[in-house]
Amino acid sequence: MMKSEPQTIFQPDTRPLKLTFLIFTGSSIMCLASAIDPLRAANRIAGTRLFDWSIVSADGEAPVTTAGLPVAVEGRFDPAANADVVVVIGGFGARFQASSTLVAALRRAAGAARAIGGVEAGTWLLGRAGLLEGRAATTHWEDLEDFAVAFPECDVRPDRYVIDGPIFTAGGASPVFDLMLHLIRTRLGMAVALDVASVFIYDQTRAATDAQPLVSLGRLDGYDPRLAQAIRLMEAHVERPLTVAAIARRAGVTARTLEKVFATAIGETPGAYYLRLRLNAARRLVLDTSEPMTDIAARTGFSSAAAFSRAFSTAFGKAPSRMRAG
Repeated sequence: MMKSEPQTIFQPDTRPLKLTFLIFTGSSIMCLASAIDPLRAANRIAGTRLFDWSIVSADGEAPVTTAGLPVAVEGRFDPAANADVVVVIGGFGARFQASSTLVAALRRAAGAARAIGGVEAGTWLLGRAGLLEGRAATTHWEDLEDFAVAFPECDVRPDRYVIDGPIFTAGGASPVFDLMLHLIRTRLGMAVALDVASVFIYDQTRAATDAQPLVSLGRLDGYDPRLAQAIRLMEAHVERPLTVAAIARRAGVTARTLEKVFATAIGETPGAYYLRLRLNAARRLVLDTSEPMTDIAARTGFSSAAAFSRAFSTAFGKAPSRMRAG
């Protein structure tokens, strides 16, 4: 910790911690719930209010989540409000909401608070405010490449969550739940953290440095590690696809065995699944970015824009340019 930095919030401390959650339209309601509900459960288990929070928006109006549900807020974000921690939660379009007024407010809040965090696309707003220069951070895996280009002075990591001094960032709903369990564990002890996890019947805690997967396998790892390993290999080689034979070799099985594993577990061939994984990645780029189609084709392993367009049209019923146009 640098001498000029505030004392970390991630250490034993039973004094109440006051948090401000700044929510933007387009956020995932799961991100908000995963950030707040563990703190609510910790208060209940401890029998006292050790975490106190308020929910605000940039303009004081109720932000609407991706599920179409509005979030009741206490008012407009006030950077001068008394808060130990500011948590920025954003989703679709959050990166474009960094007005000069908001950027100045985030900088002021970061200077006054003990810690400031970004959840999913909320990290973009911390970056726009210049808070990530010389820091390590993460964001949702879909945005990692674009994020690294936008903020070259930031050490962008594919981790589930990252804590770097007074700055913390999380890639999405599940990582921020893990992050909040980590906060509870470091402040109140392992027993309280385990009790909180038990409230939610939650037993899939991962290390902060675990990479965010393109495909969330859940408990599939435990059922057939060969399938899990094959899918991980596929998602790690989207731009330059491996052959099914190469994937099978790396997974320690024959190509025929891998075919059987996929047929039993997923109901399709490894090649068909691999193509679908790449096309789903391409669709996200088509809808969520302004990248040229030739670049998207290259990033998702197609030899040409024409080959990409044909495969895309077959899978989704319309050409990528038409889908982008709406």
